Amino acid sequence: MVLNELAQGLRPVVEGVEWFEGLAEGDQRKVLHALVLFCGQARACEEDVPESIARSGIRPTHTPAVMLTKWRFGMDRLPAYELTKSFCLLVALFSIADTRRRMLHCADGCGHEWHNLLDPRRDAI
Repeated sequence: MVLNELAQGLRPVVEGVEWFEGLAEGDQRKVLHALVLFCGQARACEEDVPESIARSGIRPTHTPAVMLTKWRFGMDRLPAYELTKSFCLLVALFSIADTRRRMLHCADGCGHEWHNLLDPRRDAI
């Protein structure tokens, strides 16, 4: 749920990073693995990489960005100090691909639960 809320802009990325960093390292690696799968399901493509890097706020020379530039996934196997950067990058990629998919394939509505989320900020009111 958190990952979809981040991808749809319903939850601030800063809040997502706090959530991610609060997880145990093993769980962080599972989240990264899930994000890679979500990116695939949302039909991320290599053309999305430059914008993903720009949106993520990480430098193009950081290891996760270099990996993505070469269309290599496996950020869940990087050293622990690379996991948050990987998270930010993969959330950005997922957001770009999912937004495109919602606009192209779900514009007239769809039954995907994850495309019909309520804004958690409004729900708190």
